[in-house]
Amino acid sequence: MTVAAFRPDDERLADAVELIESLGATPVPDPMLAVEPTGDTPRSDADFVVLTSKTGVELASGERGGEGAAPAERWDPGDATVCAIGEPTADILRETGYEVDLVPEEFSSSGLVDALAEDVDGARVEVARSDHGSEVLTDGLEDAGAYVHETILYRLVRPDGAGESAELAAEGDLDAALFTSSLTVEHFLDAAADRGVREDAVAGLAAATVGVIGEPTRETAESLGIDVDVVPERADFEELACATIEDGAPTYTE
Repeated sequence: MTVAAFRPDDERLADAVELIESLGATPVPDPMLAVEPTGDTPRSDADFVVLTSKTGVELASGERGGEGAAPAERWDPGDATVCAIGEPTADILRETGYEVDLVPEEFSSSGLVDALAEDVDGARVEVARSDHGSEVLTDGLEDAGAYVHETILYRLVRPDGAGESAELAAEGDLDAALFTSSLTVEHFLDAAADRGVREDAVAGLAAATVGVIGEPTRETAESLGIDVDVVPERADFEELACATIEDGAPTYTE
């Protein structure tokens, strides 16, 4: 069973490959995201600070460099309530020496809004993330009465050469795909278009098992003509991979 993973070409992709292999499938690593740091850091005068990714934490803490250069100084949250969108982000915050005050039960923008809604009326909320963050978070916090400021820590771009998985899908040789964000869906289709196989790639995905990490990604995929088979209950890559491969496995054991 060939399974495409679209994570950035760092330890996340290496971990994805290892996980897919451990589940008895053949990984097709095809990074659809590359990180371009901006060099900016979260504001230090907020009442609440929201971090939404491992990459954002690494950049804010100075643990990660890149062409945009790491922050000159480590971000200091001061007395702010530090919020992580999910446990993976909370884990890296703790590993880099920060205390985590809040992690929502539902690891999503809407889950974080629900967790903060009763506490942020009149408060200053700093949201530090990529340039493709969901407006669900910022709009939801503003609707709850917060004064929201957004800092773009990094930009997400499509790497040169991405699209091997699109070629395989177009040829009918891809059995499953693991989309971890709306942007990975969009970049997959852009890469397919660049190779002149977009229509065939979408048709190939219809015959494969498509897993997406959450409802926003499902909505994006389906709006662009991709049928979605699996959305795990928890927005976690391991659960996504396990559920998608398990769903697709019966096809290969008949």
